[in-house]
Amino acid sequence: MKESGEKNNFVLICFIEIICGNNIIKIEVVVLNFKYGFGKGFIEFNIEESNVLMELRQNKVNIELTGEDEVRRALDNPIGSEKLSKIVKPGEKTVIITSDITRPMPSKVVLPPVIEELLKAGLKYDDITVVFALGSHRKHTEAEKRYLVGDEIYEKVKCIDSDASDCVHLGTTSYGTPVDIFSVVANADRRICLGNIEYHYFAGYSGGLKAIMPGVSTRDAIQSNHSNMVKEESRAGALDDNPVRLDIEEVANFVPVDFIVNVVLDENKRIIKAVAGHHKLAHREGCKFLDSLYKVEIPEKADIVVTTPGGYPKDINLYQAQKALENAKHAVKDGGVIILVASCSEGVGGEIFERWLLDAELPDNLIRDIQRNFVLGGHKAAAIAMLLKKARIFLVSDMDSEFVKRLFMEPFNDVNTALEEAFRIKGNNAKVILMPYGGSTLPVAAG
Repeated sequence: MKESGEKNNFVLICFIEIICGNNIIKIEVVVLNFKYGFGKGFIEFNIEESNVLMELRQNKVNIELTGEDEVRRALDNPIGSEKLSKIVKPGEKTVIITSDITRPMPSKVVLPPVIEELLKAGLKYDDITVVFALGSHRKHTEAEKRYLVGDEIYEKVKCIDSDASDCVHLGTTSYGTPVDIFSVVANADRRICLGNIEYHYFAGYSGGLKAIMPGVSTRDAIQSNHSNMVKEESRAGALDDNPVRLDIEEVANFVPVDFIVNVVLDENKRIIKAVAGHHKLAHREGCKFLDSLYKVEIPEKADIVVTTPGGYPKDINLYQAQKALENAKHAVKDGGVIILVASCSEGVGGEIFERWLLDAELPDNLIRDIQRNFVLGGHKAAAIAMLLKKARIFLVSDMDSEFVKRLFMEPFNDVNTALEEAFRIKGNNAKVILMPYGGSTLPVAAG
């Protein structure tokens, strides 16, 4: 056995003996073992080296600081803005909007230096409220809130979920999206947005003002904004011509954001880049760094793509894991097979998403219905249906096999079995691209 040099992977050298007449020919076969995140653990599988076209991992970039040290550097060097401690005044009611538990955002690392800046400005703990941006997601338990921010902040600062039933109407964007914002955020004197930046399959990138829209907005507002996803310009890695992102950023005209702190995480969910300051200028710098890290050139598309969100919390349900599918479509040939490896321990995630999938007789019906009447939740079902026109989807998950079939996917209990079937369909010489962080990595054509 030889080490491959890849994290959690190893090489196994096997020998196959073939009898040819009176001769025995010994053939060396190199088998690669892979160990990828699955739920809160890992899942292993093997592929012959000759079949592997490429494993998509982050590009090498220059990293000087990490974690909280990098956040402090960004706070000391804001982009397009004064330092946070010079913006906020004593006594001002300040909200810090951060991500919910379905996101890998390390709030407990980012919040302490941000709150230190606010205390330096003269604020007291009672002036600060941390708001978890739920969007259309479920509410947290108190234990989850404590986990997200850490014990010390949880015990000193008020930490609450956003509430779509308690919103203030502030106007309408030029795209027709109502600006309906959670009252605690709308009525605050100062607003600070936290988030992590990664690719988003129709908003271009996460981070920036997504903490506000959809983060602390009503379902109707989110639905209006997301309805632009059907436009060709709404795609991963697109900003300046992306109608979904442009609509999001118009929200700042109605509910000003005073400061953002966004981070980029590496494959191990470690902060390797932070940007702070102006909600648009700082966000754009973070996106540039993300491109240098996660836009990965591929020599050609593959017959088979194995993709995974990278484990918990990104594979907590199908609603979240679907992002890895969307990036995988850029790496698979037409008529190919995508193997999605995602625990989905909480099932489909999203009542409407699930109902659309279960009620449809055929995938084409989902595409037809979303074009006739855009419905939030249904949009994810339609996205899966559109992908099914390009490739078959095998799902390795903890969900019941019969239930998975009703979702128009083909269920498997383990990756090796899924690969065997994929090779049976595409041939023994089929080429495979592996995406251990499918929600983060964006395949692009070489050159």
